[in-house]
Amino acid sequence: MEALVGLIVGIVISGLFSGLIIWIVSKLNLGLHVESFGWAIIAGLLIGIITNLVMQVVPATNQILSIIINLVISAAVILGCGSFLKGMTVKGFGGALIAAVAIAVVSFLIVAVFLGGAALVGQAAS
Repeated sequence: MEALVGLIVGIVISGLFSGLIIWIVSKLNLGLHVESFGWAIIAGLLIGIITNLVMQVVPATNQILSIIINLVISAAVILGCGSFLKGMTVKGFGGALIAAVAIAVVSFLIVAVFLGGAALVGQAAS
């Protein structure tokens, strides 16, 4: 039972964090637009869940290739969510790819601000 509660709490936190990132990227007008923060949370949950599920079946490769594959898969999922969710608009695959890169960069910056540069440097060294 505790594992289920932990999973639900993790999903809620992930949805809020992903929603915040997508909302920020939407405000920067980088490939996608969401009508409200609620749509951003829904999009964040869908994009995160589907991308992670797809990445589970993609064979592991070198780090650079994995990053490129993850960005392309994320862009495809963003494009799909844009046609599925009425509160989200995506400007074609190019816009989805730009949004995927922007989401990755904004995520990195948020982690850098909250965890500090030392944590990121330490993790990069490992």
